[in-house]
Amino acid sequence: MTQAISLPTLSAVGTIDAYIQAARRFPVLSEDEEFSLATRFREENDLDAARQLVLSHLRLVIAISRGYLGYGLPHADLIQEGNIGLMKAVKRFDPRRGVRLVSFAIHWIKAEIHEYVLKNWRMVKLATTKAQRKLFFNLRSMREGSEALNPLQVADIAQRLNVKADDVLEMDTRLAGHDLALDGDSDDEDAFAPIAYLADHSSEPTRVLEARARDSLHDEGLQSALASLDARSRRIVEARWLSDDSSATLHELAAEFGVSAERIRQIEAKALQKMRLSLAPLVAA
Repeated sequence: MTQAISLPTLSAVGTIDAYIQAARRFPVLSEDEEFSLATRFREENDLDAARQLVLSHLRLVIAISRGYLGYGLPHADLIQEGNIGLMKAVKRFDPRRGVRLVSFAIHWIKAEIHEYVLKNWRMVKLATTKAQRKLFFNLRSMREGSEALNPLQVADIAQRLNVKADDVLEMDTRLAGHDLALDGDSDDEDAFAPIAYLADHSSEPTRVLEARARDSLHDEGLQSALASLDARSRRIVEARWLSDDSSATLHELAAEFGVSAERIRQIEAKALQKMRLSLAPLVAA
């Protein structure tokens, strides 16, 4: 269905603003119209009916995608991924359940955008926890102000998200510079830019197969990228990201090297940025 439906695209309308205006021109369906179209598609495989369902909900994708602009990714790409989720929702939508498509589609749109954000904020494909993914998408909205979290706030967030307090502190440290560019342009050791660190969150079989093939291809490149680091940087990256046991914390490594946790974070960020440049040809392949 995703290939058969023709949607307005950014390349066709010229700019993101023009696309948004075009999407808003499609009328919102009444409940009866939505039920009729969904029934036609479900029972008769009427692709024109499916197309009308998708077009009438493009504005929903635009609205949801705006919530992910803080990750530094192009709005047009976020919309495109959200549209894929919308089409998946339309394909699975059953009007007989008494739920409007808008409610049903939100999950699929967000899931597809989440997948895109996670994949593009990752520098090296590494396994992280479900708690980290949960914190990644919720911590920024749960923080009060820009100051560091105090113990009571940490405990409250940990309880509400059902994660460990240590996970909250760790993610808060990693997201401390989220308003900066994804890759820093400065050589200043005190400068910090967010780097990609979250794991793939795949569920589609085709994405699982692609990930396995990509992992195999990147093994050699990862070893080469590690070899380009100095001994201290390599130790920090391996302890933080490549340990078979639990990952070392910033404070543990700070004690090991006799520096501050902030200094360890800076070294880690610069090392991962250097590795990313080394791995760029493989990531693009």
